Amino acid sequence: MLDAFAKLVAQADARGEFLSNTQLESLSIMISEGSKRLDIVNKINSNTSAIVTNAARALFAEQPQLVQPGGNAYTSRRMAACLRDMEIILRYVSYSMVAGDSSVLDDRCLNGLRETYQALGTPGTSVAVAIQKMKEASIGLASDLNGVPLGDCSSLTAELGSYFDRAAIAVM
Repeated sequence: MLDAFAKLVAQADARGEFLSNTQLESLSIMISEGSKRLDIVNKINSNTSAIVTNAARALFAEQPQLVQPGGNAYTSRRMAACLRDMEIILRYVSYSMVAGDSSVLDDRCLNGLRETYQALGTPGTSVAVAIQKMKEASIGLASDLNGVPLGDCSSLTAELGSYFDRAAIAVM
């Protein structure tokens, strides 16, 4: 797992080069947006339960067969596993947001997840819908400037959305 800083240094080192002006500028932007990045992650962390619960409720309202007998979220044990998985994905998205890099999400969460769901008979498209619902809620929180003077966060909300999109694609 590398953050954006370590990743750029490792790449330059592997090539035996100094960091370029473009690479230094991208790191400078990341530093200047650091407080905004942490505020966004704090909003997500503070609302994890609501994000996951509301996404699951919306998913099950759209796809009630999942919670009916024979469905993948039928029984409290399966429902708990579904909510746990959604929370884990959200947690790794927040890690990626802090690091400014998706490698932790890819390596520790998404690598092999599709195959696991296929082996369990879990419909990847349903998981992707749940991820998209968590994305909508998280971006809504990140975009809410009420009480927190974040300033323009459009590039950070786009980055946040890309991590959710990456997760949704990985499970399908």
